[in-house]
Amino acid sequence: MKVLSQTVDINTPTGVMRCYIHQPADSVNGTKQYPCILFYSEIFQQTDPIERAAVMMASHGYAVLVPEVFHELNPIGTVLGYDEAGRNKGNTDKSTKDVQSYDSDNVAMISYVKQQPWYNGNIGAMGFCIGGHLAFRAALQPDIQATACFYATDLNTQLIPNKAGQHSMDRLADITGELLMIWGRQDPYIPTPARAEIQAKLNAAQLNFTWHEFNAQHAFMRDSDERYDAQTSLIGYQLALNLFCRKLSD
Repeated sequence: MKVLSQTVDINTPTGVMRCYIHQPADSVNGTKQYPCILFYSEIFQQTDPIERAAVMMASHGYAVLVPEVFHELNPIGTVLGYDEAGRNKGNTDKSTKDVQSYDSDNVAMISYVKQQPWYNGNIGAMGFCIGGHLAFRAALQPDIQATACFYATDLNTQLIPNKAGQHSMDRLADITGELLMIWGRQDPYIPTPARAEIQAKLNAAQLNFTWHEFNAQHAFMRDSDERYDAQTSLIGYQLALNLFCRKLSD
C-alpha cells in the first residue's frame, strides 16, 4: 500500500505541536477512510528509525500520527541524535515536561483526528521506550481502543514529573481499551522486578491486556541500533498489527 507523508501543526494548551502524518495514499483526498494510530517516539522525537516504523504501520492500512513529544521544549522540527548529547537533552526534556501536558496533547490530537475525512472512527496508540509509556498514557483517554507499548520506560518510576495521584499507574481505572505490553528480558531500564510489579498492578486492575517478554535488549525495535533484533522486531510488529486489526477495523 502506497503511503504519503505530511506535517500538521496542532494547537495545544502548551503550544504548537508538530505532528508527522503517514497515511495510505488513497486516504489523502478523503476517498477512503482508515483507523488512526497515535505513534509515540523515543526521547529523540521522529528520527529515521521512528519514521520508518510509522510508515510501515501506515502501509498496513492506518493513518499514523507521530507527535513531537517535547514540543514545548524545542524548536519545531527538532530531532535529537542517537548520541550522548541527544540522550542527555532528551532525558532532560523527559524530566522537565509535566505528565499532564501529555494528556492535553492527546486530547488535541484526538480532536484533530476526529475532524479528518480519512478517519474511520477508530483510534489506537503505539510507542517505543518513553513512547511506550506515552502510548500507555494515551490509553487513559476513552477514545483509545487499543494500545501497543514496547519496553515502556518509567511506568515504575517517578522520573516524569507528576502531581499527586496522576502517575500513569495511579490511573489504571481510566483505561478501557485493550493493551499489548512487549518487553526485552535483557533490558536494564526495566529489569525483572520492575516488570513483575507492573504486571501485578495490571492484573489487580483486571485490565484487558496481553504480555510478551522476549530475550532481547532495550531498543530492540530500533533498526539503526546495535541492539536491533530483526526477527523479534517482526514478531513485535505482527503482534501490534494483530491487535489493531482486531480492535480498530470496521
